[in-house]
Amino acid sequence: MRISLLLLSLLVAGSALAAGQVEVSMRPYSQLADAGNSRFDGERNLALLKSHLEALGQRLPDGQTLKVELLDLDMAGTVKPTRNGQDLRVLKGAADWPTLTLRWTLSAGGRTLESRKERISDMSYLMTPLRVSESGPLAYELRLVDRWFAERFGARSTASIR
Repeated sequence: MRISLLLLSLLVAGSALAAGQVEVSMRPYSQLADAGNSRFDGERNLALLKSHLEALGQRLPDGQTLKVELLDLDMAGTVKPTRNGQDLRVLKGAADWPTLTLRWTLSAGGRTLESRKERISDMSYLMTPLRVSESGPLAYELRLVDRWFAERFGARSTASIR
């Protein structure tokens, strides 16, 4: 009985570790259309986006590597200045949807499986309510990335990483 439990736990642990990986590179926030309201926001948002994309590697089959280069980011909403000096992001649902431009390459065993440059966006981002788990400064952008990943790399990626 103990041996069976030990073997089962090793099998489960091994399958949990077996996953692909995502390598992310991105331009500095100042070279992107809209990564945040300030340098602090921009750097924080890029770090969040990078860590989210890297976590999605858990959904790739073992041995696959996805290299993603973020070429541009335009966050949902527009930034409006306020009297107190703190800029405010206003979401209207008009032409202010989240958009990312990505260049990516999926490889396995030293060979390229697929490679593309894509511009992804969610023009109806305010039409679908956010789930409780979808919050924070990049809620709409991370949801967009989750959908893109699920469409491109299969049903295994549909569970949210958050």
